[in-house]
Amino acid sequence: MKSVDSVDLTGFPVEELPGETVGKLSEAARIGRAMSVLMTTVANSGHPAGSLSSMEMYLMAYGVADLNPENCDSHDRDYVVISHGHTSPGAYSTLAYYGFISPGEVLAHFRQSGSPFQGHVEREVPGIDWGTGNLGQGLSAAVGYALAQKARGYHGKVFLLGSDGEQTKGQIAEARRIAVKQGLCDITALVDWNHIQISGNTDDIMPANIPVLWKADGWEILECDGHSFQDIYRCLLEASKIDSPVVILCHTVMGKGVSFMENIPEYHGKAVPRGDLFTLAMRELGWDPSHLVRIERERKLAPPRGREILPPRIRIDTGEPGLYQPGDRTDNRSAFGKALEDIGMRSYGDGNSDPLLVFDCDLAGSVKTSGFAKACPEWFVQAGIQEHAVATIAGAASSAGVGSLWADFGVFGLSEAYNQQRLNDINRASLKLVLTHVGLDVGEDGMTHQSIDYVGLLRNTFGWRLVVPADPNQTDRATRWMLSEPGNICLAMGRSKTMVLSSEDGTPFYGKDRPFEYGKFDLLRDGKDGAIMAMGSMLPGAFKAWEILKERGIMISLYVVSAPLEPDDQAIRQAASTGRILTCEDHNVNSGMGSIVGSRMTALGLNSRFTCMGVHKYGTSGAADEVFAEMGLSPGHIVKKMEELLR
Repeated sequence: MKSVDSVDLTGFPVEELPGETVGKLSEAARIGRAMSVLMTTVANSGHPAGSLSSMEMYLMAYGVADLNPENCDSHDRDYVVISHGHTSPGAYSTLAYYGFISPGEVLAHFRQSGSPFQGHVEREVPGIDWGTGNLGQGLSAAVGYALAQKARGYHGKVFLLGSDGEQTKGQIAEARRIAVKQGLCDITALVDWNHIQISGNTDDIMPANIPVLWKADGWEILECDGHSFQDIYRCLLEASKIDSPVVILCHTVMGKGVSFMENIPEYHGKAVPRGDLFTLAMRELGWDPSHLVRIERERKLAPPRGREILPPRIRIDTGEPGLYQPGDRTDNRSAFGKALEDIGMRSYGDGNSDPLLVFDCDLAGSVKTSGFAKACPEWFVQAGIQEHAVATIAGAASSAGVGSLWADFGVFGLSEAYNQQRLNDINRASLKLVLTHVGLDVGEDGMTHQSIDYVGLLRNTFGWRLVVPADPNQTDRATRWMLSEPGNICLAMGRSKTMVLSSEDGTPFYGKDRPFEYGKFDLLRDGKDGAIMAMGSMLPGAFKAWEILKERGIMISLYVVSAPLEPDDQAIRQAASTGRILTCEDHNVNSGMGSIVGSRMTALGLNSRFTCMGVHKYGTSGAADEVFAEMGLSPGHIVKKMEELLR
């Protein structure tokens, strides 16, 4: 199982596989099946039967792909995306055959804590391009890679391997339609059609006419014997010559090669137990059962480390910030749109910049990406109302050598697509997610559209950064900053026009001499009697409350909180020294900025009176000011709450 012994079919060098090549691949499949059974038995968990049915698919896809241990960390190559990530034993066995990983290490350390060989495929394993396991995700990732390749002008192929049971998921249909609309003829999908899923026969659990589903969305359909290398190769070669996306439906047998596992749903997610059944399986696959003892002994050793996956940084000219003056009335989303258009115009057609793909789900006018779309049409991807697929597509594209930005309403881009954004975090993508219409500021659209959970949702992740800009000037600066930064970053803002914040001398507070600093709570006004920390759409009301309190002789510090997930210890200590802190946000009061500040105060051992103001029920439909007032978040309510703290 060494790379020097493996076949090389990169680029389809022959029209038909020679008998010697078929013989080598058949031997690799036999050993791969034995490895899949062995590693799941050693781990006492896993999905062996699907790995056995997909084995020929795996060996052929990786065999023809321009993907090897030397180029797997680069951008310009072919990609292989595995949607049915639970068949990781089959994937790992194949990667061992082609020299990506050590067969001994994966056998001993499969599904072991600290090992890169997790139960579902992850990018820490060389040769795995996207971590999956939540079924229905893979095709979207494949579309993302294909879009990135197209934008880069590199005509690499993208291979998607998936299962039949997941074909009923709606996200796959979304991705199919986007692939056809975007003319991604370099995608080839292979579906393991074994008619078995965890609970039984797929036709009993949820019938689906798989060929009709793909054909209806514009894909070319090919079918083959999924256990015939010659037949799979023939279809892959034919697909490479077709000027449209192609799906190859591979007719297979669940548990192929082990008599008591074939067509038995029980072994979809159950390891073969130690004892007579394991011995029988190994003998049927021509493998010495005594290897189990040695592998179990090696499992006691420290597991290997996987490769390090770092979010990529793109080359792009972010230009110079614009400047809005106090008295100007505009909304933060328009400031974002103008900054994005400026950046796009600087980079579009510039050979020194990486492409910047901007994704839209039928909301370009509202999220202010229409200017970019007009200036940079080949970088603008209109995907329609298909948020689940777009979240994954944009995330995968961001890891393939292009900038990737998706703008949408908060309830769609994050609340609705949270699982996809969680997987973008797991995969260390570099997506720039722009959410507009967050909080109660969306007003008239009512509770279904009032995104009051975005801070809490991103707080549950480990890599996402969140920026909630206070005014148009900070929005402009934050937009340029995030596009120059690696990693997943969310820029969230309301809908309404807002004030341009000014310093006490009347000049713009976020002027040219104040760059955006992530994690810094900015002191807008200083005071000794207490402190207000306000976020996003609450800034105008908080500033009005500050003015009222000042007229009453109460001097309050007013802080702008634009990075709620990264508390500013220095600012929190400074605010606590006044003896009173009030946080204001149009977000769920239990999971937003206030709860983060409160937790941090406890960790710092600060002794200060503290109160959170926020959303405590779903809002009603009405003008934003009316909704704020009903929720108890008007300037008058802020004044009253601060005066209560002062008693």
